[in-house]
Amino acid sequence: MNLDHFGMDTITLAGPLEGKLQAVRDAGFGQIMLSARDVVGHAGGDAAAISAVRSSGLRVTGFQVLRDFEGLAGHLHAYKVDVAKAMLEMCRALGSRVLLACSSTSTHATGDRDALVRDLRKLATLAVPYGIRIAYEALSWGKHVSELTQAWALVAEADRPNLGVGVDSFHVLAAGTALDALDDLEPGKIFLVQLADFMWQEVRSFEERINTARHFRVFPGEGVHGVQVAELVRRLDRMGYRGDYSFEVFNDDYVQLPLAVVAERARQSVRWLTGLVPRRSLPRRRPTAA
Repeated sequence: MNLDHFGMDTITLAGPLEGKLQAVRDAGFGQIMLSARDVVGHAGGDAAAISAVRSSGLRVTGFQVLRDFEGLAGHLHAYKVDVAKAMLEMCRALGSRVLLACSSTSTHATGDRDALVRDLRKLATLAVPYGIRIAYEALSWGKHVSELTQAWALVAEADRPNLGVGVDSFHVLAAGTALDALDDLEPGKIFLVQLADFMWQEVRSFEERINTARHFRVFPGEGVHGVQVAELVRRLDRMGYRGDYSFEVFNDDYVQLPLAVVAERARQSVRWLTGLVPRRSLPRRRPTAA
């Protein structure tokens, strides 16, 4: 097995942050994707949450999620800039080098391309002093950007070194995006890959996509799109992507199960994926420090 480039997302697990960190570590993973709620919702406050993460020994894959940033104007834009700055502060405090920003769902956001590009450039500029990269992800129910191809076009046009895309297999599958579209991406501009599957073939409306995304995702190998998920990983590997894969599995059943049980399901998913994608093409295990 090769766990080094796979991690889990805290939203998949129930309970306090410390329990989640231990379960992920005990399952053999070396990294964790964190949510802002892990910090602001911690019983001991922000400092205790940050301390728990830093002492866990886990590398932070990324920090999520900045919503509805692009396409706003006036006081709404100013408000979101303040929110972005606060999230960048938290991101840096946790030791994360990536902040995930999702495409806007706001009815107040414009679809004007120049405005969207301008705002993504601004967000990237805000992140520079923090040494943080922005992974822009297309939500499959986004107001103006709902497909990976659209997100990539904006990122390419914005053309900032610390601005890239986040690839989420759920949203790619839900939007019906052809996997051939991955070939148009620059491997070095893919800052994060999140993996999940789901249990039915189609999600026909935005409402159904939202409901499935937030409640019924499963690990790769457990759903009905396993062939496509494995092919997505295979294509990314062939094109030269050597970054992180994080299991982002929102599932109402999993948060009712013991942490160790869910973490083991994630471990089995890694085994399943590495069995389908040639081991020689997956990133080699990093040598252990002496």
